[in-house]
Amino acid sequence: MQHSTSTLIRRFAPYFRPYWRVLFLDLFCAGLTAACDIVLPMLVRSLAQRGIDDISLLSVRFIANIALVYLILRIIDVIATYFMANVGHVMGAKIETDMRTALFTHLQKLSFHYYANTKVGQLMARITSDLFDVTEFAHHCPEEFFIAGLKILLSFAILCTINVPLTVIIFMIVPIMVVCSAKFNHQMRKTFHKNRVQVGEINAQVEDSLLGIRVVKSFTGEDREISKFESGNHDWLQIKRENYFWMGAFNATTRAFDGLMYLAVIVAGGAFMLHGAIQPADFMAYILYVSTLLATIRRIVEFAEQFQRGMTGIERFFEVMDVQPEIHNPAQPVPLSQVQGNIHFKDVSFAYADDPDTPVLHHLDLDVKAGQSVALVGPSGGGKTTICNLIPRFYDVTGGQVTIDGIDVRNVRLEDLRQQIGVVQQDVYLFSGTIFDNILYGRPSACSEDVIKAAKEAGAHDFIMKTPHGYDTYVGERGVRLSGGQKQRISIARVFLKNPPVLILDEATSALDNESERLVQESLTRLAKGRTTITIAHRLSTIRSADKIVVLTEDGISEQGTHAELSARNGVYASLDRLARGFD
Repeated sequence: MQHSTSTLIRRFAPYFRPYWRVLFLDLFCAGLTAACDIVLPMLVRSLAQRGIDDISLLSVRFIANIALVYLILRIIDVIATYFMANVGHVMGAKIETDMRTALFTHLQKLSFHYYANTKVGQLMARITSDLFDVTEFAHHCPEEFFIAGLKILLSFAILCTINVPLTVIIFMIVPIMVVCSAKFNHQMRKTFHKNRVQVGEINAQVEDSLLGIRVVKSFTGEDREISKFESGNHDWLQIKRENYFWMGAFNATTRAFDGLMYLAVIVAGGAFMLHGAIQPADFMAYILYVSTLLATIRRIVEFAEQFQRGMTGIERFFEVMDVQPEIHNPAQPVPLSQVQGNIHFKDVSFAYADDPDTPVLHHLDLDVKAGQSVALVGPSGGGKTTICNLIPRFYDVTGGQVTIDGIDVRNVRLEDLRQQIGVVQQDVYLFSGTIFDNILYGRPSACSEDVIKAAKEAGAHDFIMKTPHGYDTYVGERGVRLSGGQKQRISIARVFLKNPPVLILDEATSALDNESERLVQESLTRLAKGRTTITIAHRLSTIRSADKIVVLTEDGISEQGTHAELSARNGVYASLDRLARGFD
């Protein structure tokens, strides 16, 4: 939904509040530059009038005084212009910085559901290129409209003292120009918005292709990727064509009104001068004031593209800011400390927001005692990952409750809850940086000794010391310079450093080779010791020693017990185990 310009400006205005003093000085300087331009025609009129009335009155002293006044005005104009160009732009950059920080902070609060339905490339466009034009908009928008308004009002007032009818004739053209400009501006705004959306799509396609470059090359998909990119790039070109069509119409219309205003001055002014209603010096002043007005209008016209770019960036900024996080902190949070790790699912139901009629969990009851190792097994679609996502409130239940030590997780601050839970996932994500930085992410306040101790506990210390720079080795984007087993052990070290009482292992070894799996499994065994551990595993060989195995199907929990108990029962688990042994 496209917001009105007035709505966007009203919502954008509070970002000026921290810089109101700078804004006031910027507008004051803008007023000085406008005054300098307005005074010049009066000086020329005064000089011409003396020459027409009596050339003998046009002395060197008088000319020198006029020149001195104009020189002083120009010095003021130069200083004011420097302030506007320097300090005013810095103000705009600070506002852009504040907005980018606010947007990034807001993105950190949004739920998994939002990211599951939004392309990262679109978000990158909004947080970078969409806000680039805000600097120019935040700086120029107030001063350009302030200067234009001031010049129009002062010119109108001054010209009315010379000849009211001619002034009215000239200024009757201005409202017509404004209406036409507004119409074209509206069309330009629509095309700018479509352009920004398409740039986001191009970003998303480029990111998708480059991040998957190994897959692209292994399947010789370069031509397909180029074809997809060319298609998106062509769509962008078509949008730009539409944009330039309306921009051309806008500029041509304003040029037509320029000529119309000059024509009005020549015809009406000439007629008034013919009948003695206006003096030649006054007519000269009119020409200069009209030139000043038209120069001002041209600046507004030139600013119109920048204005629409800025408004589009602001609109897309608020589109994201208006998305409300689905997971909230409670109004009166319950303290969560000295966690034992008793987890209870009581009559839990869950369905994703975009498919509420297809529940993933239906009236599920599950009890996990403190320090217990519980494994979740079963076919895909049974809700194993969903159960694990509900504990740290990555999603909220749609029915029932999940408790830790008897406290509903929805009554606990998200920060306090998630601080008690460590997650080791199949798809390990390492941040661009060093090995040390990635382990330290588990507990940023930790010292170097704690990081090294965590790495040793995770079985990562030995291979880290064999890397070119040890703990200061750069891992590459997404850890591309490390093997899968190495990345997984670094992620385990990160959880060791965090030292949470509750541990979730989401298929942590399923993507590894046998040797890496053995090493990682040893690390996970050490990590799980003394903690409440919930494991999702497709390789049943890794969870046969679990205290409790829960078999999940589309109908919910079908079986639960130890490996021996479930094998003796000869049910779903026994079938899965026989199948797994066959593959082993």
